[in-house]
Amino acid sequence: MNAKVLLLRDQRSLRTDRWWIAPLATAIALAAFVAYVAWALWQDANYYAAPYLSPFYSPCLSARCAHATAALVGDWWTLPPALLVLWVPLGLRATCYYYRKTYYRSFFLSPAACAVRDAAASYQGEARFPLTLQNLHRYFFYLSVPVLGFVWHDAFAAFRFDGHPGIGAGSLVLLVNAALLTLFAASCNSCRHACGGHLKSLHEAPVRHRAWRIVSRLNERHREYAWLSLASVALADLYIRLVACGAITDWRIL
Repeated sequence: MNAKVLLLRDQRSLRTDRWWIAPLATAIALAAFVAYVAWALWQDANYYAAPYLSPFYSPCLSARCAHATAALVGDWWTLPPALLVLWVPLGLRATCYYYRKTYYRSFFLSPAACAVRDAAASYQGEARFPLTLQNLHRYFFYLSVPVLGFVWHDAFAAFRFDGHPGIGAGSLVLLVNAALLTLFAASCNSCRHACGGHLKSLHEAPVRHRAWRIVSRLNERHREYAWLSLASVALADLYIRLVACGAITDWRIL
């Protein structure tokens, strides 16, 4: 083996551009979201400002909720009520094919970028625990569907003030958030499988075929929906938190 080949093998990359900016920015964005969620749960307060309920707490199932959607869990639950449900949408994102590629590259540097060597000496893939849990992605999708239904329920409820219809800035915030979360879930590969999987011929199931085609078109923008919905759910919680603690006043449009 000549010296030139040895040099190429030992070098991490021959790229001279700033390839590290993208994985670094991604790592910062994901870490910031995780830190915000942890902080919001630690507060365990200011997640409800009538008629707005934070999407982190939807549905609120504990009797100690500031606004219980359904008190299925009694006062014995002393942890933040969001933990009863939040593990479902977080599990969906953590096992999402796009997010897996994103945080493998940004946190594990596997690989950090195209034409850049992996940080690890050997590649293990997802054959070992805990990465084998990534196979639960489709089940997180199924569990997320009813949760998404409650998010829409809260979005519509945000247009009623003291029993009367109205529109506030928070109403629009929750409506946009529900729409983006729906686009993220609908563009997921597990949704494509639910629409068109286990069929010998799509032409024999025209309704599922049409649904599969629509979801496939949405899947082309799955990355964009992933990031937009990640930002919207955090901003929706932040807006409601600021209104609930009195830091800002909800602008009543109608």
